[in-house]
Amino acid sequence: MTSSTVDEENLREFTSRADQWWDLEGAFKPLHDLNPVRIDFILSEISKAFNLESKAFETLSILDVGCGGGLVTEPLARTGAVITGLDAGVENITVAESHAREEGLDIQYVCSPLESFFPDKLFDVVIALEIVEHVSCVDTFITNCFRVLKPNGIVIFSTLNRTAKSFVLGIVAAEYILRWVPRGTHSWEQFLKPSELARSARYAGGTPKTLKGMAYHPFLKRWSLSDNCEVNYFFVTQKK
Repeated sequence: MTSSTVDEENLREFTSRADQWWDLEGAFKPLHDLNPVRIDFILSEISKAFNLESKAFETLSILDVGCGGGLVTEPLARTGAVITGLDAGVENITVAESHAREEGLDIQYVCSPLESFFPDKLFDVVIALEIVEHVSCVDTFITNCFRVLKPNGIVIFSTLNRTAKSFVLGIVAAEYILRWVPRGTHSWEQFLKPSELARSARYAGGTPKTLKGMAYHPFLKRWSLSDNCEVNYFFVTQKK
């Protein structure tokens, strides 16, 4: 029997606020604020990996792991790619399906942990954003990301680095001072250094390709890409 990578306490935290996924000022406002830079980065990395002209995403199949209410799944679906959203929380999937119907988007949503998901076909791209810091076993989770990926396909992660700066900004400031997210959303001990994520990816059969940080500009109230990976960062790896 495959052991679950789902951290049940973390899952309950997210599903308890599932009705707020599409509330721009609700519990998931930080993710809405992050979305423009996330989507731009994802599209750029996919275009680069597959040498796409005119961003011809119609040829690609994408899996969004830990999709929540579909905040990233929906923009990617609008590119024409065949996209599947996967989440272990039934409340999250219910919200995602409902919102996709309202938007007239053709998205397949599946309620399942990643390790219990066995698709008919492998994917060109796997997206795993802000989730590896919430799973119970990182190595197992990453191995399963590669299990559902085609050879030469890419996995795009985003997560938080485990540094003193990330503790101050990601925990103290975000949860206790600014209250961007509810207290207890993150555990600093579960944050991953890029070297740790790279090691797990190599073990699973991946080759690290891109490491890029994200920075928040408080006066502009927006995010941008950065060469500083001390707090939030993207990590892209390709299957051998």
